[in-house]
Amino acid sequence: MKASPSPGHHRPLRIDAHHHLWDPAARPHEWLAGEEMTPIRRRFTEADLRAATTSAAVGRTVLVQVLPDLDETAEFLTLAAGSPLITGVVGWVDLTAPDVADVLAGLRSGPGGRFLAGVRHLVQEEPDPRWLVRPDVLAGLRAVRDAGLVYDLLTLPHQLPVALEAVRAVPDLLFVLDHLSKPDVAGGSWRPWADRIGALAKQPNVVAKLSGLVTQGDWATWTVDDLRPYADVALGAFGPGRLMVGSDWPVCLLAADYARVFATAEELLSDCTADEAAQVFGGTASRVYGLG
Repeated sequence: MKASPSPGHHRPLRIDAHHHLWDPAARPHEWLAGEEMTPIRRRFTEADLRAATTSAAVGRTVLVQVLPDLDETAEFLTLAAGSPLITGVVGWVDLTAPDVADVLAGLRSGPGGRFLAGVRHLVQEEPDPRWLVRPDVLAGLRAVRDAGLVYDLLTLPHQLPVALEAVRAVPDLLFVLDHLSKPDVAGGSWRPWADRIGALAKQPNVVAKLSGLVTQGDWATWTVDDLRPYADVALGAFGPGRLMVGSDWPVCLLAADYARVFATAEELLSDCTADEAAQVFGGTASRVYGLG
């Protein structure tokens, strides 16, 4: 039974566990080239983020890498150091390099280094279907673990079985599944995605983000009911203690504004108790990313 806040009830601090920033003029963003990307092919700044988050009462955020670029990660850390809003950064390092530990230590000792919370790689773009379990990548993942960081998994549904192998191979590294591995909401496709999510959730070292679903649906016509089956699978598999909400802003703007993304998440989680919702909207992210 859902608990209703009493009048004057103070809503717990909300954390947006997944958003981006970029400036196409500063460095190339080839993924923004298509005509369909025109609405978001512009600079998005921390000031833009602050304006957006007020619409959803978000008080803290986790900024996630966009490019496989160490300079971008260093810039994000510096930005976090001067931002009252960005309290964690998921950056990028080359996991195949032999000096991953040194690179992470360098980022940590640089400006804003204390805000480095995790690492991500664009696995969804890797042509090698077994990239995540290559020996050099697994060594890189162990370096991430040894640095006390988490690893964000950016995969597509067909990559989930290999992701499961990687999760089992490094059982003491905490993995965060981004965007529920991008199910085909627009196509209404269900299996084997749901089974693979269930198998991944059985591993205690995996948590997931309820994020990015609006752009997996039809950008113009999606409804909350289109997303609900996927959110229900995630909630049933992971539970509120291992689930967190992220906006995926500004990518989400292709299908919904910031306020609508969070209002949609509220609807999808409307059967949760107040305590459960507080976990998904902040508690899980705070704990997983060490946001303090």
